[in-house]
Order: sequence, then C-alpha cells, then structure tokens
Amino acid sequence: MENKPKDQYWIKSGFINILQNFSGVFFGFAGFYVLVRLLSKHDFGVWTLFISTTTILEAIRSGLLQNALVKYISSSDKKEHPEIITASFAISGIVSVFCITTILLIAPFLSRIWDSPQLVSLLYFYIAIYLFSGMQAQFNGVEQANLRFNGIFITTIIRQGTFFAYVLACFVFSIHVELIYLVWVQILSALLGMLIAYNFAKDNLVLSRNVSKMWVNKLFGYGKYAFGTLISSLLSGTIDQMMLGALLSPAASGAFNIAVRVTNLIDIPGNAVATIVFPQSAKRMESEGTGAIKYLYEKSVGTTLALVVPVVLFLYLFSGTVIHLIAGEKYNDSIPLLQITLLYCLLGPFGRLFGNILDSIGKTRVTFLVVIGSATLNLILNYFLIRSIGVMGAAYATLISSIAGFIVAQVILRKTIGVNVLNTFVYMFQFYPEFLNKHLKPMLKMK
Repeated sequence: MENKPKDQYWIKSGFINILQNFSGVFFGFAGFYVLVRLLSKHDFGVWTLFISTTTILEAIRSGLLQNALVKYISSSDKKEHPEIITASFAISGIVSVFCITTILLIAPFLSRIWDSPQLVSLLYFYIAIYLFSGMQAQFNGVEQANLRFNGIFITTIIRQGTFFAYVLACFVFSIHVELIYLVWVQILSALLGMLIAYNFAKDNLVLSRNVSKMWVNKLFGYGKYAFGTLISSLLSGTIDQMMLGALLSPAASGAFNIAVRVTNLIDIPGNAVATIVFPQSAKRMESEGTGAIKYLYEKSVGTTLALVVPVVLFLYLFSGTVIHLIAGEKYNDSIPLLQITLLYCLLGPFGRLFGNILDSIGKTRVTFLVVIGSATLNLILNYFLIRSIGVMGAAYATLISSIAGFIVAQVILRKTIGVNVLNTFVYMFQFYPEFLNKHLKPMLKMK
C-alpha cells in the first residue's frame, strides 16, 4: 500500500503533463500551420526571428528563478516558503527591469541586421507580454513546487488557445493579418494566463514582510548556473535560425523553422517526463541517495525513447509528405532540413534529462559548462557551415554539436552517479511489453 501515493503521483502528474505538453505543441503547431499560409515567406521569417528573440528573453528570467524556486520549495520546510517566494519575486523584478532595458536598446540593432524594420515595434509591444508572463511564471513555479500541475495545464490551454483562435478566425474569414496584430493578441492572452495562474497558486502564495538576503543569495547562487544552462541550451536551438536570418535572409530562417516545428512534436513526452522528474529527483536525492537518481535517469530516458523512436522513424520515412501537408510545396527546401533535425531529436531525451537530474542534485555548474561548451561549438560550426553550404549548414552544425554534447554528458553522468547509457535502451525495449501487459490488455479486457 505504501507505493500507492507515489504511483498516483506519477500517473496523475504524467497524464496532466503529457496533456499540457501536447496542448502546448498542438496550439503552437496549429497556429504555425495557419500562419505559414496567412503570411508571406518574408513575414513568416520575421515572425520566426521575433519568436526566437523573445524565447531567449523569457528564458533569462525563467533560468534564474524557476528551477531554483521549485527545488527549494519542494525540499524545504513549509515555514520557509514565504521567504523563498518573496526572494524569488524580488529577483524577478530586478531581472525584468534589466531585460526591458535590453529590449529598448537592442530592438533597432536587430531590426537592422535582419533587415526587418517592423521588428522594432514588435519588440517594444512585447514588453507588456514580458511583464504578464513573468508573474505567470512565478505563480506556475509555486504550483509545480507543491507537486500540482492543474493550473499550469489550464493556463497553457487558455493562453495558447486564445492566440490560435485569433489566427484561425483570420484564416477562415480571410482577414488581413499584420505582424503587430499578432503581438496585440499575445498581450491579451498573456494577461489571461497570468490571472488564471494566480487563481490556482494563491493558496500557496504566502509572502514575507521582508526580503531575505540569505534566500536571495541562495536562489541566485543556484539559479545563475541554471540560467546559463538554459540560455546556452536555447541559443543552441535558435542560433541557427538567427544566423540564417543574418547571413542569408529571414525567408531562410523561416524554412529552417518549419523543420524545427515538426520535430517539436517529438518533445512532448520528453518535456512531460522532465517536468515530473525534477521535483521528484530533488526529494529522492535527499532521502535515497545517488542510486535512486541513477535509476530515475535511466528509466526516464528509456521510457521517453520508447515513445520518441517510432515517431522519428515515421517522420523520416514520410518527410516529404509531412512538409507538403504542413507548409505546402513552396517550402520544399525544408524536407532535407527535417531529415537532419530528426537525427538529433533522438539525442534530446539524454540531454534534457542530463541537465534536469544534475540541476536537481545541485550540480548546476557542471550542467552550465557542458551546455555552454555545446552552444559555443554550435555557434562556430553554424558560422562556417552556413557560409560554405548554405541552409543545410545550420542543420549539420546542430547535429555535430548535439553528438559532442551527448558524449560529454554521458561521461559525466557515469562518473557522477554511475549511469550506464546501455541501460536506457534496455528500459526502452522493456517499455513495450510492460505497457502491453499492464495497461493495454487490462483495458481491452474491460471492454
């Protein structure tokens, strides 16, 4: 009977997080499907560059705060929670001021190097979104730290669903779309998301009267490496699109983004597993030691691979058909890009859970160094390969840097917690008969 609460946590949390990730990817993908038909190749490329830039800005705050907030709330006494939450809000305020100032300064520069004049107004209006989403991230972090995910799921549905409803209405009723209109709708959806997230987190949202210097130092000390890790990781995922925009054209960036959008579907199970594993691994490290963390990593990666590999094979075999169905024949140049990006998708679960596990046991500096090294290699390779072979150079650069990062990460995991990469494949193959016998057959018998 002791295992029932744990089982219920994993089943319920896993189901909610898979739904959340699926809905997030669905609305993002569906919105992209409509936008690629509403916008010209140039405007879609500009929108891609805008999203890449704002994703990094969001990550600056998220990297510094979210994992640190979740870790310390989930592993500390309840009476300390008000001081932790207050310290997190204080850091968030400082970071927001810094990022808003950065937006005001860099918007004209980015507009020039990407030859996209409308980018300035898009980024200036984005400041409102940044403020609302910052509050939402704090509320979601408090909820996740208390091992609850309902609010995060509903917030995702409402926020992304609102934006998708607008672009779908424009498509159905042939309404002309300007890029600035898309940002205005995002402002509205961000405000709704913030209000809903607050409603779910308010019971655990207790603040202290004073800002604790000790907790500010603790959160920042932990978060600075997690921040560097997340930024470097995001740069690895967006630097190719940004450099394509600068070295070639916004349209080239848009073509590459189409391949990335397709492979984002593969991230659904990995993101769900990572969200659940982080607070659990922080708790298990305190109570059960590295043996439990080793098993958690190997089992989680194996399970994720079992879900990912069939999808990768299908998309690889039918890549041409998939691109034509999704974006149309004007994006034929995305087909070979998709085939390369699918290869490094297979390494995604290893890398994502590497950072997740090491961050949860306090080794954020190690994760940071690995990811910054991979991002630097990716940047260098992108510059030379894009200049020498064009758009395909971006895909090959990311593939090579992903393989290098995978090798380094596995060496570190083996030395740190004794991980054996072969065990992940054992768990992957075990997943199929286990799922058949424990879940599918009982469901069929009930019918």
